[in-house]
Amino acid sequence: MNLDQLHGPVLSLFRIVTGLLFALHGVASMFGVLGGHRGSGHAAEFGVWPTWWAALIQLVCGGLVLAGLFTRVNATIASGSMAYAYFVVHQPMGLLPLRNGGELAAMYCWAFLLIAVLGPGSWASDSLRRRSRDSGPRAVRPEGRTNTAT
Repeated sequence: MNLDQLHGPVLSLFRIVTGLLFALHGVASMFGVLGGHRGSGHAAEFGVWPTWWAALIQLVCGGLVLAGLFTRVNATIASGSMAYAYFVVHQPMGLLPLRNGGELAAMYCWAFLLIAVLGPGSWASDSLRRRSRDSGPRAVRPEGRTNTAT
């Protein structure tokens, strides 16, 4: 088997798992379930910067990346939020992620950057929308040539 054939499905699985885990972090922080905010069992206080807003980004962007909907934009936002979390929250406590507790923020940052650059893979809502748009109805122009309708 040619491994290049697995590019789309494997990228899709990477996106799905990453989006699911990120969305679960958002659910835990926003609603105090699954261990809650930072394992405390409590929800982040509504509207408080940056914890509640980070949870909202995790939930919304994670869910949309999971679904493969507007993937590149949402992955870019998620990556940026994790870069912010790393440099503002973790990095001041020490240079290395193993020392400052920022491994997860760093990994999510790079994972979402990879998704933003490589795209959602073949199993994504974005891919379905693109295929349906590209194979949409064709209109006949007066000259007799066909053109894809917009």
